[in-house]
Amino acid sequence: MEKIYKEYLQHITTFIFDVDGVLTDGTVIVTTSGEMLRKMNVKDGYALKTAVDNGFNVCVISGGSNEGVRKRLQGLGVTDIYLGTQNKIEQLDEYLDIYNIKAENVLYMGDDIPDVPVMKLVGLPCCPQDAVPEIKAFSKYISHKNGGKGAVRDVIEQVLKIHDKWDGNFDAKYD
Repeated sequence: MEKIYKEYLQHITTFIFDVDGVLTDGTVIVTTSGEMLRKMNVKDGYALKTAVDNGFNVCVISGGSNEGVRKRLQGLGVTDIYLGTQNKIEQLDEYLDIYNIKAENVLYMGDDIPDVPVMKLVGLPCCPQDAVPEIKAFSKYISHKNGGKGAVRDVIEQVLKIHDKWDGNFDAKYD
């Protein structure tokens, strides 16, 4: 599988990620006031910021609607953030149309059943190591890292290295 997916990396111009189970470990901490807290990996954050700074399209499409997630991603330079999405294909189509992006140039990382329809349409469907079996079946690449534990960094770093854009860019700033 490794050799096959690496052939796709050079064609990737766009990263699209789900949030829960991809950018987070899928755990939601519910406070007594009902607020739902998530935890994100700073190494994933560095990779997102580096991708943005190097001119790659970065988008997040999630069924969740936590505004803290939006603030975190905006702080990393991600501007295309679709939260509370009920129809991921509709959102994908709109995003690709706005930026004139071909689906074959998209790497999408998801981890659960709602991601299957989108994964069928993109050039490089990926998932974290701890994704559900149905998602693994549609993935051309399964990261050796779990969601929220570096899976996003893994795929971004591989693509940026193929494009000669991952060079230990120590000027990149991230929170």
